[in-house]
Amino acid sequence: MLISPAYAQAAGENAGAGALLSQLPFLLLLFGIMYFFLIRPQQKKMKEHRAMVEALRRGDQVITQGGIIGKISKVKDGDGEIEVEIADGVKVRVVRATIAQVVSKTEPAANTN
Repeated sequence: MLISPAYAQAAGENAGAGALLSQLPFLLLLFGIMYFFLIRPQQKKMKEHRAMVEALRRGDQVITQGGIIGKISKVKDGDGEIEVEIADGVKVRVVRATIAQVVSKTEPAANTN
């Protein structure tokens, strides 16, 4: 035997570390692309939805994620629910986070002082 098994095994271990180091920039680039095209836009969308839900007030016409269109009749601050009137005299309680879109906003009441 010209080459001992121990020498051949040691050379194989070092070659794996070099291959990993050569792939590291590619992996970092791939993560950066995923962040800018997937993660960042999703975080921005979530932030905009949270702001929209927090700005809900009585009289706004909304669409729920289930497709129900109605007008907000009562906003409860503590438990995250709102009351939506979907027809004359028909009111349903809806979780705030399930509001998908605000169709029309009401103007805030003006102070008459």
